[in-house]
Amino acid sequence: MIKRFIVDSTCNNMRFDRWFRNKLGKIPQGLIEKTLRTGKIKINKKKVKSSFKVKTNDKVDIFNFNFKEIVIQKNIKFTPTNEIIKANEELIIDNNKDFIVLNKSAGISVQGGTKSKKNLVDIFTKSEIFQGTKPYSVHRLDKDTSGVFIMAKNRETAQLLTSLFRLRKVYKTYLAICNGEIEKNSGEWNDELIRYDNGKKIIEKAKTIFKVIDKNSNSSLVEMKPITGRKHQLRKQLFSIGHSIYGDQKYKSSSSIKGINKNLMLHSYQIRFMIKDKKYTYKALLPDYFKKLLKTKRLNFVNLK
Repeated sequence: MIKRFIVDSTCNNMRFDRWFRNKLGKIPQGLIEKTLRTGKIKINKKKVKSSFKVKTNDKVDIFNFNFKEIVIQKNIKFTPTNEIIKANEELIIDNNKDFIVLNKSAGISVQGGTKSKKNLVDIFTKSEIFQGTKPYSVHRLDKDTSGVFIMAKNRETAQLLTSLFRLRKVYKTYLAICNGEIEKNSGEWNDELIRYDNGKKIIEKAKTIFKVIDKNSNSSLVEMKPITGRKHQLRKQLFSIGHSIYGDQKYKSSSSIKGINKNLMLHSYQIRFMIKDKKYTYKALLPDYFKKLLKTKRLNFVNLK
């Protein structure tokens, strides 16, 4: 099924993504990009980028895609219950005048999106902790990854922390339980990771310092300190050396999830940074399912509590 639209003169020289939303509603940018990239939308029978400037009488063809359902889904906002708010407040490690630090649970997104409604920003927007202000997300942490996460309480702190992350002045330590015995006990992973943006292949350098804490012929517990911050960097790097993280449904080997629960065994264990000569260090206790798998796989972690 093909739907065709003709651009009228009132939209001449308008960015395609803006024209698209004006025509069909509040559709997420990521979805527009993906649909263009896969050729499900074409202008004058050609693939274009979201920044393409449409002209009067341009023909926009949409192939086999029901945007109405997506728009309806996107407009359903997540309203957290008091129980959900309280449960997440109990995960807070530090609460000061400028930011909070919490031990994020796996399975919850940082911000809302097309694939997940339940998210930390909406939850803490309703919390009394952010009364008179709003929560600012200053870094990323995948939905399925647990551990240390920071949210700023004001714009100034948000800009400062975001800058520290961008300049690589925030030092992060992750723990992962992965399939198989990693041969080297420590070292660096230097890789060129591939991603796609609007159909364009982009190669990014990724660097991680690692140390194997414990291992056996079946599994390894590894500590990782990413120097760069590429999307899914640690998961991709472990997959590339044949040691997928247990529970990883995206980057997996045939044996990496066999007999394992669905939790991703990747945990943001520690964050360190400095603001105005004051040092901040935060650690997040391991989730119960992580500790259970350590025991099952007979792996030892000295700081386990």
